[in-house]
Amino acid sequence: MPNREGSQASPNFDPCDIRPLVRRLKKPPHDWQRQDLLDLVKHDGIRVINLRYPGTDGKLRELRVPVSNAAQVERLLAVGERVDGSSLFPGLFGTTESDLYVVPVYRWAFLNPWAEDELDIVCRYGGKDGEPCAVTPDNVLFAASQDLRESCGVSLSGLAELEFYLLMHRRDDRFTGMSQRNYHQSAPYVHGRGIADEILRVVSEVTGCVKYCHGEVGYVDRIESLDPELSDCRAEQYELEMSLVPIEDLGTWMTVSRWLIRVIADRHQASVTFAPKLDLVAAGSGMHLHLALYRDGRNVMKTESGDLTEDALGLIGGIMDDAPALTAFGNTVASSYLRLVPGHEAPTTVRWGRFDRSSLIRIPLDFMTRERLDVPMNPAESGAVPEVRSQATVEFRSPDGSAFAHLLLAAVTQCVSRGLSDGNGLARARELELTEAEAESRDSLPTLPGSATGAAAALLGRRSAFEERGFPAVWIDLVVEKLRQEGDENLSGQLDGLSAEERVARVRGILHKDLHKH
Repeated sequence: MPNREGSQASPNFDPCDIRPLVRRLKKPPHDWQRQDLLDLVKHDGIRVINLRYPGTDGKLRELRVPVSNAAQVERLLAVGERVDGSSLFPGLFGTTESDLYVVPVYRWAFLNPWAEDELDIVCRYGGKDGEPCAVTPDNVLFAASQDLRESCGVSLSGLAELEFYLLMHRRDDRFTGMSQRNYHQSAPYVHGRGIADEILRVVSEVTGCVKYCHGEVGYVDRIESLDPELSDCRAEQYELEMSLVPIEDLGTWMTVSRWLIRVIADRHQASVTFAPKLDLVAAGSGMHLHLALYRDGRNVMKTESGDLTEDALGLIGGIMDDAPALTAFGNTVASSYLRLVPGHEAPTTVRWGRFDRSSLIRIPLDFMTRERLDVPMNPAESGAVPEVRSQATVEFRSPDGSAFAHLLLAAVTQCVSRGLSDGNGLARARELELTEAEAESRDSLPTLPGSATGAAAALLGRRSAFEERGFPAVWIDLVVEKLRQEGDENLSGQLDGLSAEERVARVRGILHKDLHKH
Protein backbone atom coordinates (compact mmCIF):
# COMPACT_ATOMS: atom_id res chain seq x y z
CA MET A 1 0.00 0.00 0.00
CA PRO A 2 1.13 3.57 -0.58
CA ASN A 3 2.87 5.19 2.39
CA ARG A 4 1.05 8.20 3.86
CA GLU A 5 3.82 9.24 6.23
CA GLY A 6 3.97 12.67 4.65
CA SER A 7 0.37 13.57 5.49
CA GLN A 8 -0.32 16.12 8.22
CA ALA A 9 -1.14 14.60 11.63
CA SER A 10 -4.07 15.87 13.69
CA PRO A 11 -3.16 17.60 17.00
CA ASN A 12 -5.17 14.85 18.73
CA PHE A 13 -3.30 12.01 17.01
CA ASP A 14 -1.62 9.55 19.39
CA PRO A 15 1.45 8.08 17.64
CA CYS A 16 1.32 5.08 20.01
CA ASP A 17 -2.19 4.10 18.86
CA ILE A 18 -1.90 0.58 17.41
CA ARG A 19 -4.94 0.72 15.10
CA PRO A 20 -3.72 0.61 11.49
CA LEU A 21 -6.43 2.97 10.24
CA VAL A 22 -5.70 5.51 12.98
CA ARG A 23 -2.02 5.43 12.04
CA ARG A 24 -2.89 5.72 8.36
CA LEU A 25 -5.21 8.71 8.78
CA LYS A 26 -3.16 10.27 11.61
CA LYS A 27 -6.20 11.37 13.57
CA PRO A 28 -8.42 9.73 16.22
CA PRO A 29 -11.65 8.03 15.08
CA HIS A 30 -13.98 10.70 16.50
CA ASP A 31 -12.35 13.21 14.14
CA TRP A 32 -12.83 11.10 11.00
CA GLN A 33 -14.99 12.54 8.24
CA ARG A 34 -16.21 11.16 4.95
CA GLN A 35 -13.38 12.81 3.02
CA ASP A 36 -10.79 10.95 5.11
CA LEU A 37 -12.23 7.59 4.11
CA LEU A 38 -12.77 8.68 0.51
CA ASP A 39 -9.11 9.72 0.27
CA LEU A 40 -8.10 6.36 1.75
CA VAL A 41 -10.07 4.50 -0.91
CA LYS A 42 -8.64 6.67 -3.69
CA HIS A 43 -4.99 6.49 -2.68
CA ASP A 44 -4.55 3.19 -0.82
CA GLY A 45 -5.92 0.65 -3.26
CA ILE A 46 -9.18 -0.20 -1.46
CA ARG A 47 -11.23 -2.45 -3.75
CA VAL A 48 -14.04 -3.66 -1.44
CA ILE A 49 -16.04 -1.90 1.27
CA ASN A 50 -17.77 -4.18 3.76
CA LEU A 51 -20.80 -2.64 5.48
CA ARG A 52 -21.43 -4.44 8.78
CA TYR A 53 -24.38 -4.33 11.22
CA PRO A 54 -25.97 -6.60 13.86
CA GLY A 55 -29.17 -8.63 13.44
CA THR A 56 -31.62 -9.90 16.05
CA ASP A 57 -29.20 -12.56 17.28
CA GLY A 58 -26.40 -10.03 17.74
CA LYS A 59 -24.22 -11.59 15.05
CA LEU A 60 -22.50 -9.22 12.65
CA ARG A 61 -23.97 -9.21 9.15
CA GLU A 62 -22.18 -7.92 6.04
CA LEU A 63 -22.84 -6.35 2.68
CA ARG A 64 -19.81 -6.47 0.38
CA VAL A 65 -19.63 -3.56 -2.04
CA PRO A 66 -16.99 -3.43 -4.80
CA VAL A 67 -15.34 -0.07 -5.41
CA SER A 68 -16.23 1.13 -8.91
CA ASN A 69 -15.48 4.85 -8.91
CA ALA A 70 -15.09 7.84 -6.62
CA ALA A 71 -18.68 9.06 -7.03
CA GLN A 72 -20.04 5.62 -6.08
CA VAL A 73 -17.86 5.47 -2.96
CA GLU A 74 -18.81 8.98 -1.87
CA ARG A 75 -22.50 8.17 -2.24
CA LEU A 76 -22.06 4.90 -0.30
CA LEU A 77 -20.27 6.66 2.55
CA ALA A 78 -22.86 9.44 2.65
CA VAL A 79 -26.14 7.50 2.50
CA GLY A 80 -25.26 3.83 2.89
CA GLU A 81 -27.39 1.11 1.32
CA ARG A 82 -30.84 -0.49 1.58
CA VAL A 83 -31.44 -3.74 3.47
CA ASP A 84 -34.43 -5.93 4.32
CA GLY A 85 -35.40 -5.32 7.94
CA SER A 86 -37.85 -8.23 8.06
CA SER A 87 -35.02 -10.68 7.33
CA LEU A 88 -32.57 -9.05 9.76
CA PHE A 89 -35.16 -8.65 12.54
CA PRO A 90 -37.91 -11.29 12.21
CA GLY A 91 -41.00 -10.19 14.07
CA LEU A 92 -39.87 -6.59 14.37
CA PHE A 93 -40.86 -5.49 10.85
CA GLY A 94 -43.59 -6.68 8.53
CA THR A 95 -42.76 -7.50 4.93
CA THR A 96 -44.83 -4.56 3.67
CA GLU A 97 -42.65 -1.92 5.39
CA SER A 98 -39.32 -3.57 5.99
CA ASP A 99 -36.86 -1.40 4.05
CA LEU A 100 -34.07 0.09 6.17
CA TYR A 101 -30.94 2.05 5.45
CA VAL A 102 -27.58 0.93 6.83
CA VAL A 103 -25.57 4.13 7.22
CA PRO A 104 -21.78 4.04 7.83
CA VAL A 105 -20.50 5.40 11.13
CA TYR A 106 -17.08 6.74 10.21
CA ARG A 107 -15.49 6.27 13.65
CA TRP A 108 -16.41 2.56 13.45
CA ALA A 109 -14.36 1.95 10.31
CA PHE A 110 -11.36 -0.39 10.29
CA LEU A 111 -9.02 -2.01 7.80
CA ASN A 112 -9.90 -5.65 7.25
CA PRO A 113 -7.31 -7.74 9.13
CA TRP A 114 -7.01 -10.34 6.36
CA ALA A 115 -7.46 -8.39 3.13
CA GLU A 116 -5.33 -5.28 2.66
CA ASP A 117 -7.59 -3.92 -0.09
CA GLU A 118 -10.80 -4.05 2.01
CA LEU A 119 -12.28 -1.41 4.31
CA ASP A 120 -14.91 -2.44 6.88
CA ILE A 121 -17.39 0.02 8.39
CA VAL A 122 -19.98 -0.73 11.07
CA CYS A 123 -23.31 0.96 10.37
CA ARG A 124 -26.38 2.21 12.19
CA TYR A 125 -29.90 1.71 10.91
CA GLY A 126 -31.88 4.57 9.37
CA GLY A 127 -35.60 4.78 8.63
CA LYS A 128 -37.37 5.98 5.51
CA ASP A 129 -37.51 9.58 6.84
CA GLY A 130 -33.73 9.73 7.29
CA GLU A 131 -33.91 9.63 11.08
CA PRO A 132 -32.32 6.76 13.04
CA CYS A 133 -34.79 3.85 13.10
CA ALA A 134 -36.20 4.00 16.63
CA VAL A 135 -36.73 0.26 17.15
CA THR A 136 -33.44 -1.25 15.95
CA PRO A 137 -31.15 -2.30 18.83
CA ASP A 138 -28.37 0.16 17.98
CA ASN A 139 -30.73 3.10 18.17
CA VAL A 140 -32.52 1.82 21.29
CA LEU A 141 -29.11 1.97 22.98
CA PHE A 142 -28.32 5.44 21.60
CA ALA A 143 -31.70 6.75 22.81
CA ALA A 144 -31.13 5.36 26.32
CA SER A 145 -27.67 6.94 26.45
CA GLN A 146 -28.99 10.29 25.28
CA ASP A 147 -31.80 10.19 27.88
CA LEU A 148 -29.23 9.55 30.64
CA ARG A 149 -27.18 12.57 29.57
CA GLU A 150 -30.18 14.86 29.31
CA SER A 151 -32.02 13.75 32.46
CA CYS A 152 -29.08 13.18 34.82
CA GLY A 153 -26.19 15.20 33.34
CA VAL A 154 -23.85 12.21 33.20
CA SER A 155 -22.65 9.75 30.57
CA LEU A 156 -22.15 6.02 31.02
CA SER A 157 -19.09 4.10 29.91
CA GLY A 158 -18.54 0.38 30.12
CA LEU A 159 -16.32 -2.54 29.34
CA ALA A 160 -17.18 -6.19 28.83
CA GLU A 161 -15.40 -9.35 29.89
CA LEU A 162 -15.97 -11.74 26.99
CA GLU A 163 -15.55 -15.31 28.23
CA PHE A 164 -15.55 -18.18 25.75
CA TYR A 165 -14.37 -21.73 25.18
CA LEU A 166 -12.03 -22.65 22.35
CA LEU A 167 -12.98 -26.08 20.99
CA MET A 168 -10.02 -27.91 19.47
CA HIS A 169 -9.63 -31.34 17.93
CA ARG A 170 -7.24 -33.39 20.04
CA ARG A 171 -3.93 -34.12 18.33
CA ASP A 172 -2.12 -35.77 21.24
CA ASP A 173 -2.20 -36.19 25.02
CA ARG A 174 0.87 -34.14 25.91
CA PHE A 175 0.60 -31.44 28.58
CA THR A 176 -2.96 -32.32 29.52
CA GLY A 177 -4.68 -29.63 31.56
CA MET A 178 -6.62 -29.96 34.79
CA SER A 179 -10.31 -29.29 35.32
CA GLN A 180 -10.97 -25.86 36.87
CA ARG A 181 -7.24 -25.04 36.86
CA ASN A 182 -6.87 -23.09 33.63
CA TYR A 183 -6.85 -19.57 35.15
CA HIS A 184 -3.97 -17.56 33.63
CA GLN A 185 -2.35 -20.82 32.54
CA SER A 186 0.51 -20.49 30.05
CA ALA A 187 1.90 -22.66 27.26
CA PRO A 188 2.53 -25.54 26.92
CA TYR A 189 -0.34 -26.34 29.29
CA VAL A 190 -2.81 -24.45 27.09
CA HIS A 191 -3.14 -25.77 23.57
CA GLY A 192 -5.04 -22.76 22.21
CA ARG A 193 -2.28 -20.26 22.97
CA GLY A 194 -1.61 -19.52 19.28
CA ILE A 195 -5.32 -18.87 18.65
CA ALA A 196 -5.64 -16.69 21.72
CA ASP A 197 -2.56 -14.72 20.67
CA GLU A 198 -4.08 -13.92 17.27
CA ILE A 199 -7.34 -12.95 18.98
CA LEU A 200 -5.46 -10.55 21.25
CA ARG A 201 -3.54 -8.92 18.42
CA VAL A 202 -6.33 -8.67 15.85
CA VAL A 203 -9.12 -7.50 18.17
CA SER A 204 -6.75 -4.91 19.68
CA GLU A 205 -5.81 -3.51 16.28
CA VAL A 206 -9.43 -3.36 15.09
CA THR A 207 -11.18 -1.98 18.18
CA GLY A 208 -8.42 -0.19 20.09
CA CYS A 209 -10.14 -1.14 23.36
CA VAL A 210 -8.64 -4.42 24.60
CA LYS A 211 -7.04 -4.62 28.05
CA TYR A 212 -5.84 -8.22 27.87
CA CYS A 213 -6.61 -11.81 26.93
CA HIS A 214 -5.90 -14.73 29.27
CA GLY A 215 -6.78 -18.29 30.13
CA GLU A 216 -9.88 -18.56 32.32
CA VAL A 217 -10.73 -21.26 34.88
CA GLY A 218 -12.60 -23.72 32.67
CA TYR A 219 -10.99 -26.76 31.06
CA VAL A 220 -12.58 -29.94 29.70
CA ASP A 221 -10.12 -32.52 28.39
CA ARG A 222 -12.65 -34.52 26.37
CA ILE A 223 -16.18 -33.29 25.82
CA GLU A 224 -18.92 -35.90 25.68
CA SER A 225 -21.69 -34.80 23.34
CA LEU A 226 -23.95 -35.93 20.53
CA ASP A 227 -22.96 -32.77 18.65
CA PRO A 228 -20.10 -33.65 16.24
CA GLU A 229 -18.68 -30.13 16.63
CA LEU A 230 -18.13 -30.85 20.32
CA SER A 231 -17.64 -34.59 20.65
CA ASP A 232 -14.17 -35.59 21.94
CA CYS A 233 -12.86 -32.01 21.64
CA ARG A 234 -10.54 -30.38 24.13
CA ALA A 235 -12.18 -27.20 25.49
CA GLU A 236 -10.15 -24.37 27.00
CA GLN A 237 -11.75 -21.26 28.46
CA TYR A 238 -10.38 -17.79 27.72
CA GLU A 239 -11.36 -14.24 28.51
CA LEU A 240 -10.91 -11.11 26.41
CA GLU A 241 -11.39 -8.05 28.59
CA MET A 242 -12.11 -4.75 26.91
CA SER A 243 -11.28 -1.18 27.99
CA LEU A 244 -13.79 1.45 29.07
CA VAL A 245 -15.55 3.16 26.16
CA PRO A 246 -18.81 5.11 25.85
CA ILE A 247 -21.71 2.70 26.28
CA GLU A 248 -23.01 3.13 22.69
CA ASP A 249 -19.55 2.30 21.32
CA LEU A 250 -19.33 -0.73 23.61
CA GLY A 251 -22.34 -2.31 21.89
CA THR A 252 -20.54 -2.08 18.55
CA TRP A 253 -17.15 -3.30 19.69
CA MET A 254 -18.62 -6.23 21.64
CA THR A 255 -20.36 -7.37 18.47
CA VAL A 256 -17.27 -6.87 16.31
CA SER A 257 -15.03 -8.62 18.86
CA ARG A 258 -17.23 -11.71 19.02
CA TRP A 259 -17.26 -11.87 15.22
CA LEU A 260 -13.47 -11.57 15.05
CA ILE A 261 -12.99 -14.27 17.71
CA ARG A 262 -15.13 -16.70 15.73
CA VAL A 263 -13.38 -15.92 12.44
CA ILE A 264 -9.95 -16.40 14.01
CA ALA A 265 -10.92 -19.74 15.58
CA ASP A 266 -12.24 -20.92 12.22
CA ARG A 267 -9.00 -19.90 10.50
CA HIS A 268 -7.20 -22.23 12.92
CA GLN A 269 -9.58 -25.15 12.19
CA ALA A 270 -11.00 -24.74 15.70
CA SER A 271 -14.36 -23.57 16.95
CA VAL A 272 -15.48 -21.27 19.73
CA THR A 273 -18.62 -20.82 21.81
CA PHE A 274 -19.88 -18.06 24.10
CA ALA A 275 -22.60 -20.39 25.46
CA PRO A 276 -23.27 -19.79 29.18
CA LYS A 277 -22.48 -23.35 30.22
CA LEU A 278 -20.64 -26.09 28.32
CA ASP A 279 -20.30 -28.69 31.05
CA LEU A 280 -21.94 -28.97 34.47
CA VAL A 281 -18.59 -29.33 36.22
CA ALA A 282 -16.61 -26.75 34.22
CA ALA A 283 -16.87 -23.00 34.81
CA GLY A 284 -19.59 -21.17 32.92
CA SER A 285 -18.91 -18.27 30.54
CA GLY A 286 -20.11 -14.91 31.77
CA MET A 287 -20.13 -11.53 30.12
CA HIS A 288 -19.52 -9.28 33.11
CA LEU A 289 -20.00 -5.56 32.57
CA HIS A 290 -17.89 -2.89 34.29
CA LEU A 291 -19.70 0.45 34.43
CA ALA A 292 -18.54 4.00 35.16
CA LEU A 293 -20.26 7.38 35.19
CA TYR A 294 -18.63 10.52 33.83
CA ARG A 295 -19.55 14.17 34.31
CA ASP A 296 -17.76 16.75 32.17
CA GLY A 297 -15.32 14.06 31.10
CA ARG A 298 -14.33 13.11 34.66
CA ASN A 299 -15.01 9.78 36.36
CA VAL A 300 -17.42 10.39 39.28
CA MET A 301 -17.51 6.92 40.84
CA LYS A 302 -15.19 7.60 43.79
CA THR A 303 -14.46 10.52 46.09
CA GLU A 304 -10.92 11.75 46.68
CA SER A 305 -10.80 9.55 49.78
CA GLY A 306 -11.80 6.48 47.78
CA ASP A 307 -15.43 6.13 48.92
CA LEU A 308 -18.25 5.48 46.48
CA THR A 309 -20.02 8.67 45.44
CA GLU A 310 -23.78 9.16 45.54
CA ASP A 311 -23.72 8.85 41.74
CA ALA A 312 -22.11 5.41 42.04
CA LEU A 313 -24.58 4.32 44.69
CA GLY A 314 -27.46 5.54 42.53
CA LEU A 315 -26.13 3.46 39.64
CA ILE A 316 -25.94 0.40 41.88
CA GLY A 317 -29.40 0.97 43.30
CA GLY A 318 -30.94 1.36 39.85
CA ILE A 319 -29.55 -1.99 38.71
CA MET A 320 -30.54 -3.66 42.01
CA ASP A 321 -34.14 -2.52 41.57
CA ASP A 322 -34.52 -4.18 38.18
CA ALA A 323 -31.94 -6.98 38.40
CA PRO A 324 -34.50 -9.80 37.90
CA ALA A 325 -35.90 -8.11 34.78
CA LEU A 326 -32.39 -7.51 33.41
CA THR A 327 -31.80 -11.27 33.26
CA ALA A 328 -34.31 -11.31 30.41
CA PHE A 329 -31.78 -9.38 28.31
CA GLY A 330 -28.56 -10.79 29.77
CA ASN A 331 -29.40 -14.47 30.31
CA THR A 332 -31.58 -15.60 27.45
CA VAL A 333 -31.34 -19.42 27.25
CA ALA A 334 -32.07 -22.30 29.62
CA SER A 335 -28.38 -23.05 30.15
CA SER A 336 -27.93 -19.51 31.52
CA TYR A 337 -29.73 -20.66 34.65
CA LEU A 338 -27.49 -23.70 35.05
CA ARG A 339 -24.65 -21.15 35.36
CA LEU A 340 -26.45 -18.92 37.88
CA VAL A 341 -26.20 -21.39 40.74
CA PRO A 342 -24.50 -21.16 44.16
CA GLY A 343 -20.83 -22.04 44.48
CA HIS A 344 -19.63 -21.04 41.00
CA GLU A 345 -18.79 -17.33 41.45
CA ALA A 346 -22.10 -16.51 39.80
CA PRO A 347 -24.82 -14.47 41.53
CA THR A 348 -28.17 -15.90 42.63
CA THR A 349 -29.35 -13.12 44.98
CA VAL A 350 -29.75 -9.38 44.54
CA ARG A 351 -26.95 -7.92 46.64
CA TRP A 352 -23.65 -6.14 46.17
CA GLY A 353 -20.34 -6.14 47.95
CA ARG A 354 -16.77 -4.93 47.78
CA PHE A 355 -14.50 -7.45 46.05
CA ASP A 356 -17.09 -10.28 46.54
CA ARG A 357 -17.21 -12.40 43.38
CA SER A 358 -20.47 -14.09 44.33
CA SER A 359 -22.35 -10.77 44.46
CA LEU A 360 -24.53 -9.47 41.67
CA ILE A 361 -22.47 -6.27 41.71
CA ARG A 362 -19.00 -6.03 43.17
CA ILE A 363 -16.57 -3.16 43.59
CA PRO A 364 -13.23 -4.27 42.13
CA LEU A 365 -9.79 -2.86 42.81
CA ASP A 366 -9.34 0.47 41.03
CA PHE A 367 -5.62 1.31 41.52
CA MET A 368 -6.53 4.29 43.77
CA THR A 369 -4.26 3.14 46.61
CA ARG A 370 -3.15 5.24 49.58
CA GLU A 371 0.50 4.54 48.82
CA ARG A 372 2.21 4.33 45.43
CA LEU A 373 2.30 0.83 43.97
CA ASP A 374 5.43 1.32 41.90
CA VAL A 375 8.03 2.64 44.33
CA PRO A 376 8.27 -0.34 46.75
CA MET A 377 9.02 -2.59 43.80
CA ASN A 378 11.15 -0.02 41.95
CA PRO A 379 12.97 2.13 44.54
CA ALA A 380 14.80 4.20 41.90
CA GLU A 381 11.54 5.46 40.35
CA SER A 382 11.11 9.25 40.62
CA GLY A 383 8.44 10.03 38.02
CA ALA A 384 4.87 11.10 38.77
CA VAL A 385 2.11 8.47 38.87
CA PRO A 386 -0.26 8.60 35.86
CA GLU A 387 -3.92 9.54 36.48
CA VAL A 388 -5.82 6.42 37.58
CA ARG A 389 -9.08 7.92 38.87
CA SER A 390 -10.82 7.25 35.55
CA GLN A 391 -10.53 3.48 36.09
CA ALA A 392 -13.01 3.28 38.99
CA THR A 393 -15.94 1.00 38.04
CA VAL A 394 -18.59 -1.30 39.45
CA GLU A 395 -18.92 -4.80 38.00
CA PHE A 396 -22.34 -6.26 37.04
CA ARG A 397 -21.83 -10.03 37.08
CA SER A 398 -25.01 -11.81 36.02
CA PRO A 399 -24.95 -11.38 32.18
CA ASP A 400 -23.51 -14.13 29.99
CA GLY A 401 -22.66 -14.81 26.36
CA SER A 402 -26.30 -15.36 25.40
CA ALA A 403 -27.09 -11.67 26.00
CA PHE A 404 -28.76 -9.39 23.48
CA ALA A 405 -25.76 -7.02 23.73
CA HIS A 406 -27.30 -3.74 22.52
CA LEU A 407 -30.62 -4.38 24.28
CA LEU A 408 -28.90 -5.37 27.53
CA LEU A 409 -26.76 -2.22 27.49
CA ALA A 410 -29.84 -0.10 26.73
CA ALA A 411 -31.79 -1.70 29.59
CA VAL A 412 -28.87 -1.25 32.00
CA THR A 413 -28.55 2.40 30.95
CA GLN A 414 -32.25 2.93 31.64
CA CYS A 415 -31.85 1.37 35.09
CA VAL A 416 -28.98 3.75 35.81
CA SER A 417 -31.17 6.69 34.79
CA ARG A 418 -33.90 5.56 37.17
CA GLY A 419 -31.44 4.96 39.99
CA LEU A 420 -30.06 8.49 39.66
CA SER A 421 -33.36 10.31 39.18
CA ASP A 422 -36.21 8.61 41.08
CA GLY A 423 -34.88 9.08 44.63
CA ASN A 424 -34.86 5.36 45.48
CA GLY A 425 -31.45 4.40 44.10
CA LEU A 426 -29.41 5.52 47.11
CA ALA A 427 -31.68 3.83 49.63
CA ARG A 428 -31.82 0.62 47.62
CA ALA A 429 -28.03 0.47 47.31
CA ARG A 430 -27.52 1.02 51.04
CA GLU A 431 -30.11 -1.63 51.87
CA LEU A 432 -28.50 -4.32 49.70
CA GLU A 433 -24.80 -3.89 50.49
CA LEU A 434 -24.02 -7.21 52.15
CA THR A 435 -21.11 -9.52 52.73
CA GLU A 436 -21.58 -13.18 51.79
CA ALA A 437 -22.01 -14.10 55.47
CA GLU A 438 -24.63 -11.39 55.96
CA ALA A 439 -26.47 -12.47 52.81
CA GLU A 440 -26.70 -16.07 54.03
CA SER A 441 -28.36 -14.90 57.24
CA ARG A 442 -31.04 -12.85 55.47
CA ASP A 443 -34.27 -14.63 54.59
CA SER A 444 -35.82 -11.73 52.67
CA LEU A 445 -33.03 -11.12 50.18
CA PRO A 446 -34.42 -10.80 46.62
CA THR A 447 -33.37 -13.56 44.23
CA LEU A 448 -32.67 -13.70 40.51
CA PRO A 449 -34.98 -15.81 38.33
CA GLY A 450 -34.13 -19.50 38.21
CA SER A 451 -35.21 -20.05 34.62
CA ALA A 452 -35.70 -18.31 31.29
CA THR A 453 -39.46 -18.45 31.80
CA GLY A 454 -38.98 -16.84 35.21
CA ALA A 455 -36.94 -14.07 33.58
CA ALA A 456 -39.80 -13.51 31.11
CA ALA A 457 -42.22 -13.08 33.99
CA ALA A 458 -39.85 -10.66 35.74
CA LEU A 459 -39.59 -8.52 32.61
CA LEU A 460 -43.36 -8.50 32.09
CA GLY A 461 -43.78 -7.32 35.67
CA ARG A 462 -41.53 -4.32 34.99
CA ARG A 463 -42.27 -3.62 31.33
CA SER A 464 -43.95 -0.28 32.07
CA ALA A 465 -40.80 1.03 33.78
CA PHE A 466 -38.77 0.30 30.64
CA GLU A 467 -41.39 1.49 28.18
CA GLU A 468 -41.85 4.78 30.06
CA ARG A 469 -38.21 5.63 29.27
CA GLY A 470 -38.59 4.72 25.60
CA PHE A 471 -37.85 0.99 25.40
CA PRO A 472 -39.91 -0.27 22.41
CA ALA A 473 -42.83 -2.45 23.48
CA VAL A 474 -42.29 -4.73 20.48
CA TRP A 475 -38.88 -5.72 21.85
CA ILE A 476 -40.35 -6.56 25.25
CA ASP A 477 -42.81 -8.87 23.50
CA LEU A 478 -40.13 -10.51 21.32
CA VAL A 479 -37.75 -11.07 24.24
CA VAL A 480 -40.51 -12.53 26.41
CA GLU A 481 -41.62 -14.89 23.64
CA LYS A 482 -38.07 -16.11 23.04
CA LEU A 483 -37.55 -16.79 26.74
CA ARG A 484 -40.82 -18.69 27.03
CA GLN A 485 -39.80 -20.90 24.12
CA GLU A 486 -36.99 -22.29 26.30
CA GLY A 487 -39.67 -24.22 28.23
CA ASP A 488 -37.46 -24.56 31.32
CA GLU A 489 -40.01 -23.78 34.03
CA ASN A 490 -39.49 -26.22 36.92
CA LEU A 491 -36.53 -27.81 35.14
CA SER A 492 -35.41 -29.62 38.29
CA GLY A 493 -38.84 -31.22 38.52
CA GLN A 494 -38.63 -32.28 34.89
CA LEU A 495 -35.27 -33.93 35.56
CA ASP A 496 -36.34 -35.67 38.77
CA GLY A 497 -38.50 -38.17 36.92
CA LEU A 498 -35.70 -39.34 34.62
CA SER A 499 -33.20 -42.14 35.02
CA ALA A 500 -29.59 -41.17 35.62
CA GLU A 501 -28.71 -41.82 31.98
CA GLU A 502 -31.72 -39.89 30.72
CA ARG A 503 -30.95 -37.03 33.07
CA VAL A 504 -27.37 -36.70 31.80
CA ALA A 505 -28.57 -36.77 28.18
CA ARG A 506 -31.24 -34.14 28.87
CA VAL A 507 -28.82 -31.77 30.63
CA ARG A 508 -26.22 -32.14 27.87
CA GLY A 509 -28.90 -31.37 25.32
CA ILE A 510 -29.72 -28.14 27.15
CA LEU A 511 -26.07 -27.17 27.53
CA HIS A 512 -25.08 -27.90 23.93
CA LYS A 513 -28.08 -26.62 21.96
CA ASP A 514 -26.95 -22.98 21.89
CA LEU A 515 -23.31 -23.16 20.77
CA HIS A 516 -23.67 -20.35 18.22
CA LYS A 517 -27.07 -18.86 18.97
CA HIS A 518 -25.74 -15.37 19.77
